[in-house]
This record gives sequence, structure tokens and C-alpha cells, in this order.
Amino acid sequence: MDTTVRGTLQADFDTFDISEELGFLLEEPLRHLPDYYQVWLDLANNLEHLIETGKLRELVHKMPLLSTHLLSNHRELRLAHLALGFISMGYVWQEGQQAPAEILPKALAWPFWLISRRLGLPPILTYADTVLANWKLRDPTGEMEIRNMDLIFSFPGGESCRGFFIVSQLVEMAASSGVTGVLEVMHAMKISDLSGVQRGLNKVTQSLKRMKETFKLMHNHVDPTLFHGKLRLFLSGWRDNPLLPCGLLYEGVSDEPIFLSGGSAAQSSAIQCFDALLCIRHEDETGAFLTRMRDYMPTAHRHLIETLSVGPFLRDFILSRSSSDLCQAYLSCVSALVDLRNYHLNTVTKYIIVPGNRARAIGCPFRGVCTALNKTGSGGSVLMVFLKSVRNNTQKALILKRPPQTEI
Repeated sequence: MDTTVRGTLQADFDTFDISEELGFLLEEPLRHLPDYYQVWLDLANNLEHLIETGKLRELVHKMPLLSTHLLSNHRELRLAHLALGFISMGYVWQEGQQAPAEILPKALAWPFWLISRRLGLPPILTYADTVLANWKLRDPTGEMEIRNMDLIFSFPGGESCRGFFIVSQLVEMAASSGVTGVLEVMHAMKISDLSGVQRGLNKVTQSLKRMKETFKLMHNHVDPTLFHGKLRLFLSGWRDNPLLPCGLLYEGVSDEPIFLSGGSAAQSSAIQCFDALLCIRHEDETGAFLTRMRDYMPTAHRHLIETLSVGPFLRDFILSRSSSDLCQAYLSCVSALVDLRNYHLNTVTKYIIVPGNRARAIGCPFRGVCTALNKTGSGGSVLMVFLKSVRNNTQKALILKRPPQTEI
């Protein structure tokens, strides 16, 4: 790669807040805040125990209302958002599906709202929190692999909770080279470099295949019954949620309830980047939902997707050229994305649909989500309908008029 291309890529990494090695993952997330905020970290660090013993709400009610003025940079704001997001979810769902909280106390709601405004994120726990900013290395000198990774904050669910988030983080890491490939394709199109476009597409294809292989780790590290019965409820938001049909009142922020979606894979910037690059068209309710999920992404990541979405468009570029190699590179890339989405569908069936049906038949062994959200995703979508729609829309992109046979 010549120095001009390298310089252009580095500028994009900076502009869109991307790590060449980690993709959209936040590099070396902070674990400490100024001492003034220790009460937040104490609650978040002990969240699992406080939820299990039913003490979290009581301690939140005793929490002082803190100013946010001592949070001086992006990384401190991300950790504060992560901590308050975990505490908020724990507070709302501490008593399970039977008694969700309908009001978020001011000492929690007000600083969460202010921090969210500074970050351009909503005041709820997002995918950008739980996956992109919630990791640490047990041995700082070791590799980023599942045995050496841990969570900063956790929910009830033990090793299954840890496994769910860490496997998701490793999938995002597997996407990193694909995100670089996206940037390479963008710039190669601008100068009509067909070979550069093909190389970038091949990079995205290989990345998608690695994501699928990494995703398979979920089956070794996450128990379906624990995920469905304990962890999943704490990822649920208060929009399109039958357990909180009237939303959540943020005390001191608004006199009316606020409706926000919980963390969802639909909030993955990487997947939406690949969709935008490949010109995958999601319309109607599916498209509206995915567009709304961009509001739950970090601002710089959202800006990349918006940049890809306004063109120049890859399919138009390919169809205007007479290159069978380029056409095949595109179709291989789309096919790899279809494969990933099919695998995701099968995994959701194993971890949500099957345990949900079992809980309906014999009862839930835990006090978690049980059967109330069997058909609803954590982001509020009609789960299987949505997932099949995005898969089917991706398959439609495999229909591409092939140009006459010439080689690059």
C-alpha cells in the first residue's frame, strides 16, 4: 500500500473513530473516573450482586445528584455512560418482568441525560456500551482472545453473560479488516481503480467469513437457558416493549415518559456499514427500524454510514464497468453477508425462540424475561420477521446483471 493511500486511510480512521486493529471497538476503555464519581462505579462494579439481592433500587434512591462537569474527555464520558447505562437497566429490571420500574430517579436520570447529549447517544444502555466499550484484558500484555478478556461491568448470568458480550466483541474485532476494506473501496471508486475496489471487496468478504466463524464461539460460552431466562431482560428497553408499554419517565428530565430501544445487534455500525457499501436496500418497517438504530451509534460511526449512503454507489460503479472479476467479487461479498445473517437467524432460534417455547410449556426457571418477549427483539423489533426481512433483502442483492467477460 503506497503512502498516499495509507495517509488517506489514516485520516478516515481518525475522522470516523475507527481502529485499524479493533474496528469500531473503543481502544483501551477506561476503568476509572475521577473520585467524585466513585459512587457510580461502586454500584456498577457490584451490579450483579446488588440485583440478585434486591438492593440496587434502595442504593440508587440514596445516590447523590452529581454534576457532570468533571468528565473532561470522550473516554471518560464513554465509561460514565456505560456505568449509568448498566445501573439504569439494573434499576428498571431488578424485580424481573413482573415489576419493572416506571420512573428513573433524578440522581440517575439527569446526569445520564447530560452525558448522553455530550456523546450524541441516547440515555439508555446501547450496543456501543455493552459491546464496543465494555472490555478489558486480564493480562494487559496478552492477546485479545476470549480467555484473556473480561467485562468492565456485568449483569446476572455469570459466565454466560461474560461469554455473550465477549464473543460479540470478538465478532466486532473480526469485522475490523472489513471496515478497512470498506474505506479502501470508497477511495478506489473515486479514482476509478477497479483493482483497488476488488481488493477492498475481497477484504470485506474474508472479514464476514471470520465474523461467522467467531460467532460460533457463542455456542461454547453461552447457555441458552441462562441467556433467555436471566440476561436478556437486562438488554430490553422501553420502546415497543409490552412490559413497559408507556415508556419510562426520566425524573427531572421530562414530564412525559421517554421511549427508547434496548441494545441490539441492529446497532452494530459494522453490519450497517457493509449494508451501505453493498447497497443492500431495506425498506418499509425494516428500513425505518435500521435507520432509527443509527441514532444509538457513536456520532462518528453514524457519519461513516451516512457517507456511504449518499454515494457514489458500488452497484452503479460495477454495472458501469465490464469486469466479470469485479462482479464476482461483489456477489461473493453479498453471499458472505447472507451466510452470516442465516447463521444469526439460527442462533436466535436456539437462544430465544426454543427457550421461550420451553418456558411457555413448563415455566421459566428464573425470574427474567420468560415468555413476555418471545417475539420481540431487545431493540423492540418483531424479532424473526425483522431478521428474515434483512436476510431476504440481502439475498435480493445477489441479482446483478453480469457484464461481458473481460479481466481486470
